[in-house]
Amino acid sequence: MIVAGVLQGQTPDVALTQVNANLRASVMEAVFATLRAYGRGDFFLTQLLAKPLKEPGAPYVRALLLIALQRLETEPATAHTTVDQAVSAAAHLHGGRLKALVNGVLRNFLRQQATLAAASAADEVAHWQHPSWWIDVVRADHPQHWQAILAAGNQHPPMSLRPNNRRVTSADLRNRLHSVDIACDDGPYGALYLPQPCPVAQLPGFAEGDCSVQDAGAQAAAVLLDVSDGMRVLDACAAPGGKAAHLLEHARIDLLALDADFMRAERIRSNLKRLGLSAKVRVADARQLSQWWDGQPFERILADVPCSASGVVRRHPDAKWLRRESDIARFAQTQAAIVDTLWQTLAPGGKMLYATCSVFARENSRQLSQFLHRHRDAALVDPVLDLLPDDHHDGFFYALLAKH
Repeated sequence: MIVAGVLQGQTPDVALTQVNANLRASVMEAVFATLRAYGRGDFFLTQLLAKPLKEPGAPYVRALLLIALQRLETEPATAHTTVDQAVSAAAHLHGGRLKALVNGVLRNFLRQQATLAAASAADEVAHWQHPSWWIDVVRADHPQHWQAILAAGNQHPPMSLRPNNRRVTSADLRNRLHSVDIACDDGPYGALYLPQPCPVAQLPGFAEGDCSVQDAGAQAAAVLLDVSDGMRVLDACAAPGGKAAHLLEHARIDLLALDADFMRAERIRSNLKRLGLSAKVRVADARQLSQWWDGQPFERILADVPCSASGVVRRHPDAKWLRRESDIARFAQTQAAIVDTLWQTLAPGGKMLYATCSVFARENSRQLSQFLHRHRDAALVDPVLDLLPDDHHDGFFYALLAKH
């Protein structure tokens, strides 16, 4: 069970690819909804279980209970069916020895639901559905907005499209969406926002490369980097290739896309092929110049560095529970090493866009301040763009730097 794997420290990505294609979307929705609400579900189980589950198969039964509790809260009209299905599933786990326990816990929850919900409001982790250290960091970094940021992290993520400017205009794509009864609104940075998400198979022209699914906040990168025809450009941490493709849609550039992981680099190639775009794609660690740099400077660099993904956690809710506070220092160290290395490859007069999908200051404003202190030939071109997650886009941090 995928939720059980996450609770034991595994990411859900590989397991989800092994689910039957016809069921994958519904399974992913159930898994992600459960993980978004894990802080609340875990609180309920602590109250409902007389003692921690330690029997063989306990992680699977616990995961089953968490999924059922989330559904009981969000789909009360189907409570009877949810309990029956959970009990039936428990019958197939380890000889059905915990079938009665599952039945008892869920029925007790239904009887005590109002009391338990009231009690959860006084528990910070249950209320905000984030780990306590995460709550503390967001509250310290964003004292005016911390509650809104945490609340956004528990929402279903918004869906935005990016028109492929090489093939279609925003107006054309909007009209085609309306022609198949898909509502859309204009979003920032040229994005089209879909109030009601839909499968990509329903998007007109998607398979042909006329558009891509990309968060509106992510689409800011290509706009900010200000590329033009003929430029030599580097996307240093490019997978899965959304920002690289957007740069190529903006201008006819000589683009090198790097990623340290072979399989992720293949996703870049696949995305570019669908869109009818081309770039040099290399598998290399951006910190190791000898692996990939030919000594010719770049006029533009996108440094979309590895980060905590705290700004996109509603899309990757497992990150809330798999991350540790100590990971942030490790990410910050990696980020500093990458941008220091990339700066060597930027031509005088060139620009580098530092980007994260994080809301943590240690990866954003503090990282930028330390970089500017180390590199006296660097200057901030415009005020930073600190996008906090909301109903229309995820959380991103952008700082455009020029080299004297």
